[in-house]
Amino acid sequence: QVQLVESGGGLVQSGGSLRLSCAHSGQSISDYAMAWFRQAPGKEREFVTAISWRDGTSIYADSAKGRFTISRDNPKKMVYLQMDSLNPEDTAVYFCAARDGGQVSASINDYDYWGQGIQVTVIV
Repeated sequence: QVQLVESGGGLVQSGGSLRLSCAHSGQSISDYAMAWFRQAPGKEREFVTAISWRDGTSIYADSAKGRFTISRDNPKKMVYLQMDSLNPEDTAVYFCAARDGGQVSASINDYDYWGQGIQVTVIV
């Protein structure tokens, strides 16, 4: 059973930065793709970015391109989301997700394991 634990959220001013972390408890790390999704109040959960543990292939939502960066540290079994140039529209609960098989995907239905989520609030 894989457990995912997010950390690093909080309150930040518009234009600022935050780095989210996700700890992965699984054994065969290279068999997974990891992703970040987010859910704003009253909205559906949406894809942000994903990365393959195996080869580092990454994909981004248009809203994240140029501002957010996903990275991984295989020995530490950690995935990170560096968020820069934040704006109030980025306010949401951010979820870390893992997918068996290693292929990155933007589809929420492709992910098998989820963290509990962490709040990110961007104020003007």
